[in-house]
Amino acid sequence: MAAERPIDRLLAIMARLRDPQGGCEWDLEQTFATIAPYTVEEAYEVADAIERNDLTDLRDELGDLLFQVVFHARMAQEQGAFGFDDVADAISEKMIRRHPHVFGAEAQRTAAQQTQAWELIKAEERAGRGRNESLLDDVPSGLPALTRAVKLSRRAATVGFVWPTIGEVVAKLDEEVGELKVEIAADDREKARAELGDVLFVVANIARTLDIDPEDALRATNAKFARRFRHIESELKARGKTPDQSDLAEMDALWDAAKAAERAAAAE
Repeated sequence: MAAERPIDRLLAIMARLRDPQGGCEWDLEQTFATIAPYTVEEAYEVADAIERNDLTDLRDELGDLLFQVVFHARMAQEQGAFGFDDVADAISEKMIRRHPHVFGAEAQRTAAQQTQAWELIKAEERAGRGRNESLLDDVPSGLPALTRAVKLSRRAATVGFVWPTIGEVVAKLDEEVGELKVEIAADDREKARAELGDVLFVVANIARTLDIDPEDALRATNAKFARRFRHIESELKARGKTPDQSDLAEMDALWDAAKAAERAAAAE
């Protein structure tokens, strides 16, 4: 098991786990499809560690995510498709190709210029692979819906299919909310579902226009909600109550108190 480099040791561990002679039965049963949800979960745990600014956890979660890459590469190697070194070589070549201003002779770019150039290079790569039926073909369907909405609208924006100003995007949001209200009033759940999707897609467009990650923004709001609700629970407990023994008016007042305390602390 001893090896020169940590990555070599990890690859050896993965090979041992997948060895039909004495490996781990659970690991041997896995496929790309069964491991994929764990891969997504580990990526979210990396994001969570970053959100909490916990670098110790980040180190561990990055290791877990790396293990997922090693796992997939090992299964592919067993099928004669590719191995870990092929994965590393492919991403190295891609990064060199997509940064000609660093690894080639092109002039330096600003971050905004690089974002635009990145999309153009990706378009050329898609065309080279024969994937040119739609500009949207390689936007992964498995992404979180809000993230995919941003990527879809960003891709469409590269060819001018975009609202020119943030004001027009916000106006579209008002329009979609109005249509949602109509379906809610009509008690048409299916049409309301469709209109809610339209609202969320426009919200994603606002995020793209403002260069804000909507998933990050929503995570922050989720954390804020959880923090303030825990304050409500704590205050009710001090009063000898639980939330189900309270009412909306009391809990709303405690929510406002928590909000005011946060604002006062931020102003200090």
